[in-house]
Amino acid sequence: MYTPSIVEMLKAGVHFGHQTGKRHPKMNPYIFTVRSGVHIINLEETVKQLRQATDYVRDLAKKKGVILFVGTKKQTQNKVQGFAEACGMPYITERWIGGLLTNFSIVKQSIKQYRSWKEQRELGSWDKYTKKEQLTMGKKFDRLEKLFKGVSSLASTPNAVILVDMKREKTALREARKQNIPLVALCDTNTNPTLIDYPIPANDDAIKSVELVLKSLSEAISEGRTEQEKAVVEKSAEKESKPEKKKSVPTKEL
Repeated sequence: MYTPSIVEMLKAGVHFGHQTGKRHPKMNPYIFTVRSGVHIINLEETVKQLRQATDYVRDLAKKKGVILFVGTKKQTQNKVQGFAEACGMPYITERWIGGLLTNFSIVKQSIKQYRSWKEQRELGSWDKYTKKEQLTMGKKFDRLEKLFKGVSSLASTPNAVILVDMKREKTALREARKQNIPLVALCDTNTNPTLIDYPIPANDDAIKSVELVLKSLSEAISEGRTEQEKAVVEKSAEKESKPEKKKSVPTKEL
């Protein structure tokens, strides 16, 4: 499982926090010092917290758990999507879908509609409509795809949520806490880490910092899924190798 070194984190700018005036007091345990009016994150704590987070998501994936990646900031959207797809997990990069966690039964209907429209479009079922109708349907489909493409595989609420920026994704955070869904998140020096089950002290603005953390989480999830699939194969092979027990035929008494 990939865990970045402190040197890698320094090069990626993981240690740079916000200006001292924006400090959240509950981030104090994770702050090392102040330089030029900016808080410096203690990377030893980051390594420790990141290992706990990667262990958690790996074990969850090993149990076939679903982990939702959430990151809607423009500069990190591609990274969030890429790492989520790399480990076969759902993601949200456009805007949070209200009620996804607290009212999934309703949101599920929209996801179902998106999947249906996508299937019809791919099969050429739209050809029977006029060009004007196809244009209107295409615009609506594009809107649906922006919102639901990343979560089209969701059959129920996820087992955990990863947040890239917990202040920006405050609605997702609130819904997850309301539903008691575990949270993993990058926590910059202006955030409250006590709201997160697995906080990772790190710069949540720098692309390289976000990339480093997401890579660790994504690879841990992939490792967990591989272990789960391997266990299934081994169990199946063990079952096939066992000889069938012959049924005993009762003998008649003379």
